[in-house]
Amino acid sequence: MKYQSKEKAVLVLEDGTYFIGKAIGRKGTSGGEICFNTGMTGYQEIYTDPSYYGQVVVNTTSHIGNYGVNENEEESSKPKISGLVVNSYSSIHSRYQSSGSLQEYLETNNIVGISNVDTRRIVRYIRTRGAMNCLISSEELDPAILTERLAGVPSMEGLELSSIVSTQEPYFYGDPASEYKVAVLDIGIKRNILKNLSSRGCYLQVFPAKTSFEEMNSWNPNGFFLSNGPGDPSVMQYAVETVKKIVASNKPVFGICLGHQLLALANGISTFKMHHGHRGINHPIKNIETGLCEVTSQNHGFCVSREDTDKNDNVEVTHINLNDNTVAGIKLKDKPAFSVQYHPESSPGPHDSRYLFDSFIDLM
Repeated sequence: MKYQSKEKAVLVLEDGTYFIGKAIGRKGTSGGEICFNTGMTGYQEIYTDPSYYGQVVVNTTSHIGNYGVNENEEESSKPKISGLVVNSYSSIHSRYQSSGSLQEYLETNNIVGISNVDTRRIVRYIRTRGAMNCLISSEELDPAILTERLAGVPSMEGLELSSIVSTQEPYFYGDPASEYKVAVLDIGIKRNILKNLSSRGCYLQVFPAKTSFEEMNSWNPNGFFLSNGPGDPSVMQYAVETVKKIVASNKPVFGICLGHQLLALANGISTFKMHHGHRGINHPIKNIETGLCEVTSQNHGFCVSREDTDKNDNVEVTHINLNDNTVAGIKLKDKPAFSVQYHPESSPGPHDSRYLFDSFIDLM
């Protein structure tokens, strides 16, 4: 059953293309970079992933909202998306673990959305034209006016967002009696990463994005973790300098997504904005060292330069994306540091990539 909204809504892309549908979530106007996620499940995990901050998400799955929401499936304190685009929006939910409906959840968290639009067409358009900004509105329905307002929405390229979504104060996670102490640089971390590290015998101190190496190292950790997060890594010089010092300490380092990009930048490898990014839970990754393929969860719009990586004698490519041969993992030859461009903590069905956490433990 579809959500029977009586209110109209409009989705306008920055090139003037627009779609008319029904309003969902909070009534209002919101915008950001439009992107799509191909995952068949896990919409609440997507909406609360800090890496989506500043973005409007298109769910390619036709039915959204049918299993409600559950507070145990939050990847952060609240939704981080700027807007939501779906096809069929369910007015009912049927799961015994659910704590409420998606509509109530979106309203409570002030998320503006649109339903009853052709998401297949929108995704094909983004794949062809590339990522671009958009606006969703259920209060202003004139596409021409909204197109003019789009000029005020900043481009994701050149945008630093980690310091916005990061914790503002350090905090501890896990059992203080654990065997290992891990300093976590929070540049947009997901809760399930903390759970995976904690379950493997790690006591974590999570630090704000702009924390200095000296402050983190004063805790005398056994290793460092660099989290995922939103925005353009090339403008995060403060974090790049911190990562350089972390690597120089010779303590084990593990980075995921934005953390992976920062490890690359700290070693002289550039990053670039992708045409439309990788977002979904079925991306094939080849582990070059083992020859095995992993089915992975991904969410990123920036990538590490393959050309720069191949020229760097101290950096080895460990994983590649089989869809487009982009760099999906690296390790340093002279330091105990490695990173991947995907999410081993996620559960896209298999747990193919959980071994990466074990590899980090082995280094410590």
